[in-house]
Amino acid sequence: MKFNRLALAWRILLVILVIYALITWWRQSAPPPNIRIGVLHSLTGTMASSEKPLVDALQMAIEEANAAGGIKGQKIEAVVVDCRSDATYCAQQAERLITEEKVSALFGCWTSACRKAVKPVVEKRSNLLFYPMQYEGMEISPNIIYTGAAPNQQIIPGVSWALEKLGKRVYLVGSDYVFPRMANIIIKDLLAAQGGVLTGERYLPLGESAMEAVVADIARQRPDVVLNTLNGDSNGHFFAALEKTGLNNLPLVSFSVGASEMKDWGGSRLGQHYGVWSYFQFLPGERNRRFVAAFQARFGADRIISDPMEAAYIGLHLWVQAAREAGSAEPAKVQFTILRQTLTAPEGMVAIDRDNRHLWKTPRIGKVRPDGQFDIVWDAGQAQEPVPFPSYRSRDEWLQLLQSIEGAQP
Repeated sequence: MKFNRLALAWRILLVILVIYALITWWRQSAPPPNIRIGVLHSLTGTMASSEKPLVDALQMAIEEANAAGGIKGQKIEAVVVDCRSDATYCAQQAERLITEEKVSALFGCWTSACRKAVKPVVEKRSNLLFYPMQYEGMEISPNIIYTGAAPNQQIIPGVSWALEKLGKRVYLVGSDYVFPRMANIIIKDLLAAQGGVLTGERYLPLGESAMEAVVADIARQRPDVVLNTLNGDSNGHFFAALEKTGLNNLPLVSFSVGASEMKDWGGSRLGQHYGVWSYFQFLPGERNRRFVAAFQARFGADRIISDPMEAAYIGLHLWVQAAREAGSAEPAKVQFTILRQTLTAPEGMVAIDRDNRHLWKTPRIGKVRPDGQFDIVWDAGQAQEPVPFPSYRSRDEWLQLLQSIEGAQP
C-alpha cells in the first residue's frame, strides 16, 4: 500500500513537471503580444476627405516598421477610431483607447479644436499624441509631438511671400474656430509690418457649403490675393464658387488644403492657387522617390501624397525610433528618448526640438497644377527652428490673445 502511494505521488509529480515544461515551452515559442497604438482621424463628416489619407500613411509606416522587426520583436497594431469630425467625441475615444485598449501612443487629429480636446486626455493619462498638422502655434505640451509646421514655418513665410509677389491688398477667409482666427491675428500683424491692406475678413462654420455671400464680397473688394484658412470640405464649395463667379485667376493662397484634396475639390482649376507646406510629392531626392513609389504601390498609382500625410508617416517612424532606443513602447520610457530623434524624411532632414517638441522643418511654397500637384516656387533652403510663439510678442501676450479667441467660441 505504501509503495503504491509513493508510485502515485511520483506519477503526479511527473505530470506536473511535464505540464510546467509544456507551459514554459509555449511561452517561449509563442510570439510576443502586439504593441497597440491609437489612430484618431475622421472617417466621416466634413473632415473625412482631409483625414482619411493620413490613416493610409500611418498604415504604411506601421507595415514598414513591422517588416524591420517591430519593437524588440513585437509587432505594432493600429486601433483606428472614426472621430466623426467631432472634437468632443474624439477626446472621448482618446480616453477609451488609453484606458481600455491600452494603446502606447496616439496618432491623429486635424483641426486645432480636436487637438485641444485631446490634449488634456494625454496629459492626464501620461500618454503621447503625435499631431501631424500645421497650426497656429501658441502651445507646448509635454505629451504632444508636433510634426506639422509652427507659424514661422508656414503662416509667416507664406504671407510674406504673398505680399511681395502677389500684392498688398489682402482678403481673409477661414473656418470659425481657433486656428483660422489665431492665424489671422498673425497675418494682420504681418500686414501692418509690411504695408499690407486688409480688404475683408470672413469666418464660416466648419462644413459650410453656402459660399455665395463671401465670394460676392471678395468680388466687390477686389483684393490682390485671398488668404484661405478654411478647413475640410468647405474648401470644395469655396473653390467652386470662385470659379462660378469668374474669379478663376484671382491669386489664392490656401494654408490647410493638401495635395490629396486639391484636385478632388477643384482647387487645381484655379489659375493662381498656391499652397504653403514643407512637403510636396515632387520634391527631389532618392528618399522621397522611394517613399512615393512605395505608397503608390501599396495604395494605387493615382494616389497623391500631401504634407499632412507625410507628417503623419514621419511621426510614426520617430516614435518607433524612440521606442527601439528605449527598449520599450511604454510612454514613460519613450519620453526619455523621443527628444533625441532625428530622421531623414521624404521632405528632408527633420529633428524634434528639445525645448518645444516641434520639428525643425523646411518651409516651401507651391503653385497648384491642373493635376492637383504643385510646382515649387519658393524654398527656404534649409530646416527652420520651430517657433510656436512668434517672438515679436511675449508668450503671456500670445496666451491672452488665444484665451480671448477661445472664450469667444460658441
